[in-house]
Amino acid sequence: MKIYKIIGLMSGTSLDGLDLAYCHIWEENSTWKFRIKASKSVSYTSEMELKLKDSIFLSADELLQFHNSYGTWLGQQAKTFIHEQDLEVDYIASHGHTTHHQPQKGLTFQIGSGQHLANEAEIPVICDFRTNDVALGGQGAPLVPIGDKLFFGDYDFCLNLGGISNISFDLNGKRTAYDIGLANMGLNYSTRKVGLQYDDRGQLARKGKINQSMLSNLNRLAYYDLPFPKSIGYEWFVEKVVPIIDATEDTLENILHTHVVHVAEKVAKDILKNTTKSQHTLIVTGGGALNDFLLETLQDKLGETVSIKTVPKQLIEFKEALVFALMGVLRLNEQINVLCAVTGSKRDSSSGVLYLPS
Repeated sequence: MKIYKIIGLMSGTSLDGLDLAYCHIWEENSTWKFRIKASKSVSYTSEMELKLKDSIFLSADELLQFHNSYGTWLGQQAKTFIHEQDLEVDYIASHGHTTHHQPQKGLTFQIGSGQHLANEAEIPVICDFRTNDVALGGQGAPLVPIGDKLFFGDYDFCLNLGGISNISFDLNGKRTAYDIGLANMGLNYSTRKVGLQYDDRGQLARKGKINQSMLSNLNRLAYYDLPFPKSIGYEWFVEKVVPIIDATEDTLENILHTHVVHVAEKVAKDILKNTTKSQHTLIVTGGGALNDFLLETLQDKLGETVSIKTVPKQLIEFKEALVFALMGVLRLNEQINVLCAVTGSKRDSSSGVLYLPS
């Protein structure tokens, strides 16, 4: 039985930093299993956060330069993590950081050059997991459902509350998944206006009240009416959501409270319309799973039909990094790691590009 010793790297749309998960992954009796042996989060400096946020406005040559330098930075973070924890590593699987996501134009781009990363860390790297699916006519997202299916198939629904909310579940025998809509992007955008990275456990949002005008404007966003497969990126947030938040003249507490209610209502609506029995189980991961007020509001909207099950904090924080480690392992074995039922592409694929250090 071969155990893959692999680091998964994940940087999400919430712009809160880089997650690193050192995982042991192996196949036993035709079932993939894992252990997260070590993990670390590296917060972005204000300069790096701003550069990532504004990367959609860079010229082509500036973006490619950033792609290379960010890849080197990723390699430096991986190398530091390895030395700190004295890790034995076979591979690194990197999501990179999505700067452009417009699948309707056949376009998705994750910065973080795999070659620069591999050279800096001196370890083989698998990355660029989205491009092939978009080339096959898919959304290139979401990708985490392969991990939901192989690692967490005992749960009826798998919800990730990162910058974006996305859901994964079985429908008519096939894995179905898509981006529901907003999650932490709007919350963090609002708190950063007053110098806070995030609303710790939702304490500020809990104190607020609903701003009905803002809630109505968020609820009317056209994206929510689209059929799946569908996905969104930071560009959508900047174009469609930021104007709504900026136009809302109210207290921070009320804006955060309204945003939480909006997220909970939209997530609950999508889950409840796909229930098939009297009792369902739901696991929630991502930064939003640490927002107590958001989870309480979501459970209230779900009622008794769906119960939120708790998972270890390490899994909440590093599930996406874990899944990209799995995707890397599947790619090395030429096994399917992107599901067409989820992305809408022509076929399932084994996606990702291998870069060897030189």
